[in-house]
Amino acid sequence: MSKVEQGSLLTRVRGQFYLDSVALMRMSRALTQREGVQDAAMMMGTPANIEILLNAGLLLAQTVSEADAPGPGDLILSVRAETAETALKALDEAEQLLAQPQQTRSSRSWQPRSIDRAVVEYPEANLALISVPGAFAVSEARKAIRRGLHAMIFSDNVPMKDEAELKRESRDLGLLVMGPDCGTCVINGVPLAFANKLPRGDTGIIGASGTGIQEVSCLLAGNGVGISHAIGVGGRDLSADVGGISTLMALDALDLDEATRHIVVIGKPPAPEVAARIQQRIAQSSKTFTICFIGAEASDLPVNAKWASTLLEAAQQAEAFAKADKPGSSLQQNDVKNGKLWNSKQSSLAEQVKQDNQSGRFIRGLFCGGTLCAEAQVVCLRTGLAVSSNAAIPGVSATVTPNRHTLIDLGADEYTQGKPHPMIDPAVRDPLLVAALSDETTGVVIVDVVIGLGAHDDPAGQLVSSLPQNYSDSQIAIIASVTGTEDDPQIRSRQVARLQSAGVIVAQSNAEAATLAIEHLLSLAPLTIQ
Repeated sequence: MSKVEQGSLLTRVRGQFYLDSVALMRMSRALTQREGVQDAAMMMGTPANIEILLNAGLLLAQTVSEADAPGPGDLILSVRAETAETALKALDEAEQLLAQPQQTRSSRSWQPRSIDRAVVEYPEANLALISVPGAFAVSEARKAIRRGLHAMIFSDNVPMKDEAELKRESRDLGLLVMGPDCGTCVINGVPLAFANKLPRGDTGIIGASGTGIQEVSCLLAGNGVGISHAIGVGGRDLSADVGGISTLMALDALDLDEATRHIVVIGKPPAPEVAARIQQRIAQSSKTFTICFIGAEASDLPVNAKWASTLLEAAQQAEAFAKADKPGSSLQQNDVKNGKLWNSKQSSLAEQVKQDNQSGRFIRGLFCGGTLCAEAQVVCLRTGLAVSSNAAIPGVSATVTPNRHTLIDLGADEYTQGKPHPMIDPAVRDPLLVAALSDETTGVVIVDVVIGLGAHDDPAGQLVSSLPQNYSDSQIAIIASVTGTEDDPQIRSRQVARLQSAGVIVAQSNAEAATLAIEHLLSLAPLTIQ
């Protein structure tokens, strides 16, 4: 173990010590909450992570230039604090946190240290969840599929070429690879990674988007509709390089699954040739489909499929299909009712936006979920509102400026380098929210609150605690959506009540939050510059 000290920055390197990245993120968050600690990180010493730590000022260049510099199998613990004493105490606490998972594991009777051993000890298993540094993820996943296991790869930082090769091999073996960078799955009712506790039903979901899967499945759950499976495929599966291999295999699986009647496909716009393959496969199925490629233009679909521009529309369509054969309900009536209500509101807003003389006030969107940010952009585009985003969809400006409506994805690299993802620690939003509320040009703020397994234990409480004491007197509205269910550890109704008690307006969905934000903006009087 080595230690490098410079002022209030302390770094320790634990040689050949691996721990799951989600566990490390949670421990990092616990350290940053200590009084006097300015920043902290616990990361494996991969080249990508070392670069992140250097850029975040949490690692000294001399540390990586020494003969015993950390390698991919080493764990780096870094703390920057007001004093060296505080940093040292935080590092000691980190050591204690690292010891706890070991003690927990040692109390279990089953402790395989490799996939080979796990297969021997647990021969009935058919799925391996891979969460190791990206440099090792493909080799571990390859071990899994060669031993007859499907693989869910939570890890990111996997080269595109390696992903494509792995998926081609898994396809030849008849096994499904979900990921890399797959954050959400629900298989046979079992939630994996960032997922929610959902009722069982006959709607299947395939998603190249974790928060997209969560939003649709939770909206369905809130309306009494359960899911059969939710299969994540990784954000790059629909690219030309990967070719939609996992998406097509998931379509095959759900098509053969007797428990699945309707299938929802979610993602960002696929490569044209991949979209064509997906449509061709859908046309061969006897089941019905909802297709939601956020930011893409509606396209001609097979007769058994319908297009949804937003996650809300996708959930509405899936609900209509699920309830079509229930007493007092019909697919056509539900589908037409939902569609007319939504389209009427959007058309009305579009007309108002067209007539609006620009009040000088702006929407500020601060999102933990990247797909939720994209969906809000779709809503704005459909009403004719010009917006910008650091994660822009087609038609949205990628140049974020103060004199334009802005929708920010806080999960983007510029906000997460050396820090936990905002799903785990939404505190990354706090300074941006405070800044927006203190800006007289802000008319309304949109936020998302995502709960469930793996997420922060009280994201609504975190948001409320960051509000200025005089927020109740503020003229700036905060409009939130809460993605989750009553069965989640955080309990959705409690999160909603926590927000409402602080004066936050809570919408039923992310798309409705964006719509309410536009309505509120249009109701404001023009800004008077003093």
